[in-house]
Amino acid sequence: MAGVTHRRFSRLGPNLVIIGCALFFVLPLISLARFAFQNVPTVNLGWSTLFDKWSFQGISNAFNEPGFGDALTLSLKLMVGTVVLTLALLLPTAIWVHLRIPKARPFVEFLTLLPYVIPAIALVAGVMVVRDHARWFLNSELSLIPFYVVLALPFTYRSIDAGIRAIDLNTLVDASRSLGAGWGTTLRRALIPNLRASIISSSFLTAAVVLGEYTMANVLLKFTLQPFLFEYRSHDPQGGYALALLVMLATTLLFALLSVLTRPRGRKGTDKMVTEAMAGAAASPATGAA
Repeated sequence: MAGVTHRRFSRLGPNLVIIGCALFFVLPLISLARFAFQNVPTVNLGWSTLFDKWSFQGISNAFNEPGFGDALTLSLKLMVGTVVLTLALLLPTAIWVHLRIPKARPFVEFLTLLPYVIPAIALVAGVMVVRDHARWFLNSELSLIPFYVVLALPFTYRSIDAGIRAIDLNTLVDASRSLGAGWGTTLRRALIPNLRASIISSSFLTAAVVLGEYTMANVLLKFTLQPFLFEYRSHDPQGGYALALLVMLATTLLFALLSVLTRPRGRKGTDKMVTEAMAGAAASPATGAA
């Protein structure tokens, strides 16, 4: 009896922490939702007006605001471009470091942490110094992509690195190469299927960074979603905060989808995936042969 009581009290502490954290994040969002979607003066918001005059007029006005479509389109272009460039650079680099120069991993990890240490405004200040010599590049609306790749490095590299450490990389590469597959085929048919979860994680984390970034876009005069929100809130706070809440919810749904898509497979599923990868590599040994 005493043991059962002890176990119940031992679970009470962690549960209280989880409930406290949930309230810490949820209550401000509820307040924001009430301000954004209730046509009630702020001073009158309270328990008595909880169900009064809810409306989606604010978000409708935001969608119809001139410039919203262009800002959203540019953010989506930057998101796709950043995800593609990040994977194209980091995936082969991380694999090569693990295979050929494993002693350099601590140094590579240190480099990927630098965006944490150096704030975005400092990076932009450095770009502004050389702006006159690179106008042909900075004038492009897609010039933010390399900078976003740098900003996302602390998240994306660790996601890919964790995925590589979770598989037997050397065995997969040696087996694929012994079957006659080149490096391109090995990467496409043997490694990428086994790194699916980390690739999805890296892509979603990069998307979240791009959708939420404001400093670089504003200083470099790129009218992405966040600068649009900042400007729109100045003359329509309700619609601006409604749109900001929608963007936040969309990002949250991305991470919820991430948790579903990266759910660990069973042992049989993993073995089957490895077998299929090896069979695929053997089926086209000449493709990408070195």
